[in-house]
Amino acid sequence: MAIFEHTFDFSIRDINAKTELTNKAMLGFFEDIGGYQSDIAGYGLKDIETTKLSWVLLHWKIKVLKRMKYGDSIHIQTWSRGSKRACCYRDYEIYNQHNQLCAIATSKWALIHLEKGLMRLTDELVEKYQTEPKQVFSSFDFEKIKEPETSQLTFEYQVQRRDIDINQHMHNLCYLDLAYEALPNEVYETTSFDNIEIMYKSGAFLGDTLSCFYSKQEDKHIITIKSQDNTTLHAIVILS
Repeated sequence: MAIFEHTFDFSIRDINAKTELTNKAMLGFFEDIGGYQSDIAGYGLKDIETTKLSWVLLHWKIKVLKRMKYGDSIHIQTWSRGSKRACCYRDYEIYNQHNQLCAIATSKWALIHLEKGLMRLTDELVEKYQTEPKQVFSSFDFEKIKEPETSQLTFEYQVQRRDIDINQHMHNLCYLDLAYEALPNEVYETTSFDNIEIMYKSGAFLGDTLSCFYSKQEDKHIITIKSQDNTTLHAIVILS
């Protein structure tokens, strides 16, 4: 089970006006296939009631190599590529029906106990995922993303019921939605954003008001999402 594979078909909700697979939909498929492997390993959604353990996403890095379009078949390969203390790492590759590599991604996760909080990863748990050393970004390491020195407040958002996930936080894909809303219209309308990096720092909960800031550094569009009083950093999204 070192490399886990699954083929998906995408629908109208997964595409943009150009009938291309959206970045949000792609991340959703990454979540799905990782969940399927966790189900087999015994640490999936169906096991939470028994284990009281749930995976929490800390960081994404994605690179789109070829835009997939409606009608394409999505074949995803994923694998656990190791762990360090309380965190583990998972990589992904997306292929189309012609076996062309269309996107690569890596991610960082933590395991939490619903009552005790952050958990250290045991050897038994790590062995269930059969670590594969293959790495899609050979020179990338997860480092803390620093807030831009200057940025502009673009809008505020109150977390809604529809945003809440199984861990009772705002779901991680919702931060990408907020990032897109924070972009200047001329940027949003003319850029495909083939490179995405998201660092999650602190969960947002139902009713929280979030402040969304925008900054541009060279070709990077940086969206910083903080609490209304600016004391809590929730996430930083980098699009280019």
